[in-house]
Amino acid sequence: MTETEFLDLADSTLNAIEAALDRLNDDNRVDVECSRNGNVLEIEFLHNGSKVIVNSQAAMQELWVAARSGGFHYRRVDGKWVDTRDGTELFTALSAIVTEQGGAPVVISE
Repeated sequence: MTETEFLDLADSTLNAIEAALDRLNDDNRVDVECSRNGNVLEIEFLHNGSKVIVNSQAAMQELWVAARSGGFHYRRVDGKWVDTRDGTELFTALSAIVTEQGGAPVVISE
């Protein structure tokens, strides 16, 4: 994948994550505020002040996630973002992370 293709894909993925969280917030499922600065999406959980950061790393062609539970790297494999260590899919992992930090069960999908 070229760098331009990666950047376009990463941007659309960050947009999808933000839109999903905005919908969950609008439905009063989780109290979050998202802010975006370039390739960095910051998700703040308003009830406890914790944050999750999702950003793209063009040089590595990966998406990185930083959360209370740790740091994770995702690489595109067969049309999905997959954790480089355990093979977990990004949106599955984010659902678990947001459930943990947000205090309510949620499912995030593209």
